[in-house]
Amino acid sequence: MDIDELTVFPRRAEAMAMEALADTRVVVINGARQVGKSTLAKAIVQRSPGSREIYLDQAAVRAAARRDPDGIVYHNGLTLIDEIQRVPDLLLSIKREVDADPRPGRFLLTGSARLLGLRDLPDALPGRTETIELWPLSQGEIERCPDGFIDAAFHEGPDLRVPKSRLRRADYVDRALTGGYPEAVHRSTHRRRARFFESYITDLINRDVKQVADIERPSDMRRLLNVLCGRMGGLLVIDHLSNDLGLPRTTVKRYFDLLDLIYVVRRIPAWSANATTRAVATPKLLAVDTGLGAHLSGLTPARAAGITAPIGPLLENFALSELARQLTWAEEPVHLYHYRTRDNIEVDAILERASGEIIGIEVKAAETVRADDFRGLRHLADRVGDRLIAGFVLYSGQEKLPFGDRMRALPMSALWEVAP
Repeated sequence: MDIDELTVFPRRAEAMAMEALADTRVVVINGARQVGKSTLAKAIVQRSPGSREIYLDQAAVRAAARRDPDGIVYHNGLTLIDEIQRVPDLLLSIKREVDADPRPGRFLLTGSARLLGLRDLPDALPGRTETIELWPLSQGEIERCPDGFIDAAFHEGPDLRVPKSRLRRADYVDRALTGGYPEAVHRSTHRRRARFFESYITDLINRDVKQVADIERPSDMRRLLNVLCGRMGGLLVIDHLSNDLGLPRTTVKRYFDLLDLIYVVRRIPAWSANATTRAVATPKLLAVDTGLGAHLSGLTPARAAGITAPIGPLLENFALSELARQLTWAEEPVHLYHYRTRDNIEVDAILERASGEIIGIEVKAAETVRADDFRGLRHLADRVGDRLIAGFVLYSGQEKLPFGDRMRALPMSALWEVAP
């Protein structure tokens, strides 16, 4: 990937935010630090005549907001308030303002933690807001590709049209190690990206976490995060983490919930149905950004080139995080799950829509596919029958390959190259 340092990446969330502002009083862009929330919000207000911008990372602006919250939110046009979690009392003033004047498109808010989880947060505008989650860049946003796999998979099933890929396993590993933070994507060497990741996580723990909770020992949270990233793609078992770190179970769970709140890690819930009663209920761990996750787990490009390197979990997390990004702009609501039985038969990802139809996905790091790679997907097909639209193995090869009824192997790049 050759990325100019001045490149501004188009975000799919921009069209979603503009659509929401047309009929909703308050629109919230929520996401991790450094994913481009402020850049996106600024682009939106620049397209909105008569708009106004308030940036709460400036001390003087924060002081003014605390001193006169009602006065600072009063404006006739669209008002952008960046990093709203820094002065959460503003939300009460915004609530009064939009109740008195319920026109759509009144406020555009950004925040670096899920607003409903913030400490001491007042009543958070129920029924008056739409929240748009902004993840790190998807591969489609980086490459200007369609990013339409989820919609196309449900519409076309095993007949999904997939272009031949030009990528090999080493290319996918490089993309996974880079991740999707715009600053990391712009940096051309691993050493420079590593400096960004280290500064990022230090600021995150020492600043962002302290905005939402009091933690006794930040070093313990850093240790937990390193261990979590070393296990990305695996099951999230709090008791195991507690034993390995020598920390109380309650502390580990609380710290994990905080890391989830500030968009560093996520849980992928387990999927089950009446026909699959032997399913394990434990969630799977997802690192929101594989570049940051790889850095924290100590996986460098040199180590990743080794024969024994844990490339499988890295590429699984990479593929699942691309799916998680697409969920935010899919045509209809789709939920992401994983599936594992007590007999250790598993499917890395299950996409399910409201109608109950599902897509099963396995991720393999190899450049070749074997029939046995479809074992979990065939087990799933036997259990759910026609509910399974298709079973896909995403691999590091270049061709779409048939493997029986509804079963197909696809190059991993199909995630972003397939058009909806």
